[in-house]
Amino acid sequence: MLPLAKNTLSRLQQTMARQSHQKRTPDFHDKYGNAVLATGAPFCTAVWTYVATHIGIQWNLSPVGRVTPKEWREE
Repeated sequence: MLPLAKNTLSRLQQTMARQSHQKRTPDFHDKYGNAVLATGAPFCTAVWTYVATHIGIQWNLSPVGRVTPKEWREE
């Protein structure tokens, strides 16, 4: 293994070992992160659904059945 890669791997392993032994207090994201995500996702989906269906945009997703070909004219 290259010396640089070996040194980098060694430092990474030391850092990971140090971090795994640290005890830290839970922060806001540890306490409320999942709840915020679980309630925010349906709220965001509901708002976008309401906006997309109630603001009157003509989406025109498919022209099938609405477009008729013109008659061919020979000149």
